[in-house]
Amino acid sequence: MDIVLPKPMALLASNAEAALAAEAMLRQRYDFVALEEAELIIALGGDGYMLHTLHTMLNRGKVCPVFGMNRGTVGFLMNEWRIDGLIERIARAKAFTVAPLEMTATTMAGEVARYHAINEVSLLRETRQTAWIEVSVNGRVVMPELVCDGVLVATPAGSTAYNLSALGPILPLNSKLMALTPISPFRPRRWRGALVPDNVSIAFRVLDPKKRPVSAVADQFEVRDVASVEVAVDRTDTLTLLFDPEHALDERITTEQFAV
Repeated sequence: MDIVLPKPMALLASNAEAALAAEAMLRQRYDFVALEEAELIIALGGDGYMLHTLHTMLNRGKVCPVFGMNRGTVGFLMNEWRIDGLIERIARAKAFTVAPLEMTATTMAGEVARYHAINEVSLLRETRQTAWIEVSVNGRVVMPELVCDGVLVATPAGSTAYNLSALGPILPLNSKLMALTPISPFRPRRWRGALVPDNVSIAFRVLDPKKRPVSAVADQFEVRDVASVEVAVDRTDTLTLLFDPEHALDERITTEQFAV
């Protein structure tokens, strides 16, 4: 007999074989509703699928908490996979709210595209030529010319992802900061980035977009041949992630600072 969950919950799974197998087992044990009727989502997959799930909610305009279980590779944003005790785990879960970034990118042709990012917004060179980028914070130019492979803005939740690989800092969830991190900077050679309050706007202007084209990427959404990009935290739709209290997201981020 199906177990009725305490609130209407939808079950979503990636196309990975392990995720689909876990989905089949959960559907035999618990009673789920359609996504449109859900007040909570169970997501099965890896970190990429968690980001996909969160973007799906932002795009459809109905945001509800997500409890993820790892059926992928790293699973930093996921809980451990277990079929038993799901109701109890959700009842005990620790909630974390995440405010996404909003990227507004203007292309060389004058087209404007807007996307959200839960992890980071990154600007990346499109060719062998290094990118030349001007950086402004709240309308003030703080770096007239950054010569680099790229530059990114990361949220605390995303600071352990691409940002960490680019030697950026790990940010505690409650830090109210964004990481502004260069990717392979050539000039200024010794600049390793900055920490900026999450209530400011960061703007990038591509100084030579024809000879040195740059793309802008908000998580997995890419805009090619950009002329300028603005990034700011969007607090109109905050996202909620649920974690087992013994292995919650804030503790994982703290532990990452001591990983060798």
